[in-house]
Amino acid sequence: MADTPTTFNPTYSIGGDLTVNRMGFGAMRITGEGIWGPPKDHEESIRVLQKTVELGINFIDTADSYGPNVSEELIAEALYPYPKDLVIGTKGGLLRTGPNQWPINAKPDHLKEALEGSLQRLKLDRIDLYQLHRVDPEIPFEQTLEFLQDAQEQGMIKHIGLSEVTIDQIQQAQKYVEIVSVQNMYSFDNRKWEAELMYCEDNAMAFIPWYPLGGGNLKALETLDQISQKHNASNQQIALSWLLHRSPNILLIPGTSKVKHLEENYKAASIALSEEEYEALNQAGSSTFTS
Repeated sequence: MADTPTTFNPTYSIGGDLTVNRMGFGAMRITGEGIWGPPKDHEESIRVLQKTVELGINFIDTADSYGPNVSEELIAEALYPYPKDLVIGTKGGLLRTGPNQWPINAKPDHLKEALEGSLQRLKLDRIDLYQLHRVDPEIPFEQTLEFLQDAQEQGMIKHIGLSEVTIDQIQQAQKYVEIVSVQNMYSFDNRKWEAELMYCEDNAMAFIPWYPLGGGNLKALETLDQISQKHNASNQQIALSWLLHRSPNILLIPGTSKVKHLEENYKAASIALSEEEYEALNQAGSSTFTS
């Protein structure tokens, strides 16, 4: 069978009215080590953000906990006043007690403080996409959802998303608000959230995978190496390309603190996998992490 190139739609409409390029940018890595404090190279982080929009990327994902606060502050410093088509999604629901420490707090009083802080730091009157960073096991989910519902009714939030959630949790949230996006860990070699991806595709929700490479499946990585060499590309680029081919509702948010790496990630959107290559990655990656 001859290799047949595949195609994919390069854009997606979040919530039906925010059309973005599916290759976005995750702004976690522009902060300091351990996602704590300012970056080592402030000017390079500013250049990364400015290069992001120059490349045509118009979806940036961040959170109040990145730094904390630092990522949002850098975005405003580098890009405000924002391009008309730029969509900034941010998140709330985690505390920061030190480098690489992420306690959960999705209580309404904390989310209120986090949301108001994000609006101020980003210099926005309304967040286009506000995502709950984690469901808080210490309080009833309904309390968090009622806060999000109220904040949306007040006009502080346009659209609402969730992160690291099950189908049951998505459905529970839908009783209170419209959910337009889900951000779960997912990659070609880590399919733990496969059912959630399919649920999002079937229900017109964006699926935003984080940690898009690194499931640890050695067989999958061997296949990835072979296909990367064929395209003269990096493993990261092929893994990102596979995600774009995987489902039309997937939005990518690879992050970096270096312009060179940003440009390399962006090139993944121009890699056309053949049907055979796509299926080889699909099969190799699904042999583990399917539950």
